[in-house]
Amino acid sequence: MASQRSNISYTVPGVSDQDSTEIIALLQMRLHSLNDLSLTLKHVHWNVVGPHFIAVHEMIDPQVDQVRDMADDLAERISTLGGEPNGTPGALVKDRTWNNYSIGRAEAIEHLGALDLVYTSVIKDHREAMQATETSDPVTQDMLIEQLRGLELFQWFVRAHLESSGGVLSTRGASTETGAAGQAAEQARTQP
Repeated sequence: MASQRSNISYTVPGVSDQDSTEIIALLQMRLHSLNDLSLTLKHVHWNVVGPHFIAVHEMIDPQVDQVRDMADDLAERISTLGGEPNGTPGALVKDRTWNNYSIGRAEAIEHLGALDLVYTSVIKDHREAMQATETSDPVTQDMLIEQLRGLELFQWFVRAHLESSGGVLSTRGASTETGAAGQAAEQARTQP
């Protein structure tokens, strides 16, 4: 079996070449995910309409900025581990395992419904990467934990708009962005 060392230039002390290679692959997918999320959030920022336009429009930009900072941290960690981060659009599209964001110009509540599912997916995959690095690289795990704190907070901001006064999340059970958008809009129409 050929050494994994050929895939990396060097690694940090105490982390094996094989572990670094595996961590780099995990982080590259998280980098793609966060780059995609920042673009999706900007898309929402530009395409949100309706009576809650300004609240959502202004809520999204700080999320974009922080998600971009998270992506930068991931790219720098990849480099620190001896890898080469790839942030090109072509690599993102080629490597991603998720579909393009499916909502265009729409009411704020519809975008928020769809974003709830987007955040759920990003957080779930981030948690898996965090758990996968627990023993091999606690430094990377710590970074992912910190990023999860921010991502979960952003999802809470989104969900605060989707929760009824009775505590029911309008996107509960939705499996597609368009389905979540529709459910959120329906609850908003029927909620007093």
